Amino acid sequence: MPDGIVISDGARDALSGWLDHLRALDGAAANTIEAYRKDVVSFLAFLSAHHGASHGRTALASVTISDMRAWMASERAGGLSARSLARALSAVKGFYRWLSDRDGFDASTVLSTRAPKFTAKLPRPVSQEAAEEVISTTAIQARDGWIGARDAAVVTLLYGCGLRISEALGLPGRAHPLPDVLRIVGKGGKERLVPVLPAARDAVASYVRLCPYPVTDDTPLFYGARGKALGPRTVQKAMESARLQLGLPATATPHAMRHSFATHLLNAGGDLRAIQELLGHASLSTTQAYTAVDTQRLMEVYDRAHPRALGKS
Repeated sequence: MPDGIVISDGARDALSGWLDHLRALDGAAANTIEAYRKDVVSFLAFLSAHHGASHGRTALASVTISDMRAWMASERAGGLSARSLARALSAVKGFYRWLSDRDGFDASTVLSTRAPKFTAKLPRPVSQEAAEEVISTTAIQARDGWIGARDAAVVTLLYGCGLRISEALGLPGRAHPLPDVLRIVGKGGKERLVPVLPAARDAVASYVRLCPYPVTDDTPLFYGARGKALGPRTVQKAMESARLQLGLPATATPHAMRHSFATHLLNAGGDLRAIQELLGHASLSTTQAYTAVDTQRLMEVYDRAHPRALGKS
């Protein structure tokens, strides 16, 4: 960006207003807000540099398709992947949708811009046997027994309850002993009820029994080795160690255990809508992407449920 080119105060105020709207009304997560902010700031900075002057709020209404193409070309030339550019474009569209409603201009030029095509990476769940081996391996690989029990408890919650790693690590001490049903606050502040398997309850109880730090109503449920709240990187490293010992692929991550929860439930005959609720997905298409279901499984569902199939001779 040329020296002296800055984002105008008007554009910054507009961006702040949009982000405040997302926080207050949409309940967007802090990480999501920060990602949106970076994407739109990058876009606004490009416009200022592209036109050789600060691009104010009024000027935002006159963005052309040429501007959009130039921005996307510049991002790709700078090494941004097609997937990341599609995400950035989505943020820019959200900003423009909000801004055009308030300032009364036609944002169709921005909103009609097509995202670059990319091949979506499908989740890679592990097999049921591998999931069980991961849990047992994390339990015995740590030098301290309580740490092994802790890692196994966290991974059991990911696989047995379908929790996100942030949700598992965010559980307070008062969640112990685990109830039959957990109330989880997920992305966007959305609440969902998750049944707790006895194996998950027992794993957490075993960890708490061995934990050298007090687990009370006002403490985190899961502690790190130094007595502070456990962070996700520690769990990721425990999974890395376990997968190397078991010869599993690099895709066997903590998040893969959540994928596996969904896939194994569906393969066992679970209802896709019910699994959507358990995972806390807003869209059914997201749940479908989480589940690795082969053609044979889909045909079995078809044969059991479709009216035409039921009438076969």
